[in-house]
Amino acid sequence: MHLAYPVVLAALLFSVGVYGVLARRNAVLVLMSVELMLNAVNLNLVAFDVWLRDSLHAGQALTLFTITIAAAEIGLGLAIVLLLFRARGTADIDRATALGDPAEPLAVDEAPNGAEALKGQAAA
Repeated sequence: MHLAYPVVLAALLFSVGVYGVLARRNAVLVLMSVELMLNAVNLNLVAFDVWLRDSLHAGQALTLFTITIAAAEIGLGLAIVLLLFRARGTADIDRATALGDPAEPLAVDEAPNGAEALKGQAAA
């Protein structure tokens, strides 16, 4: 088989992945697009490993590392998306401006917290 077939397929997969990252606003779809791009890289690594007839099979070994990194990335990414969905009620990445809790205005009669509370305790 010619090298051009898997390289063209990998280029198409990578292009679809880039389009998904740039055009989509749902965090889960963005993660899926990143996975498509990583799979395109894996396809290229294996295709060039076979084409070069590497005796150490370095392309296939790097593919295993890439799959491991992709699994860790999707686990952490989905955990962040779930936290974002619980806090904001949506997985829209345009509405996620900060990863912290949404800002809540303090009531006037609330006690100060943080450094001001520590200063008050030290003075007492």
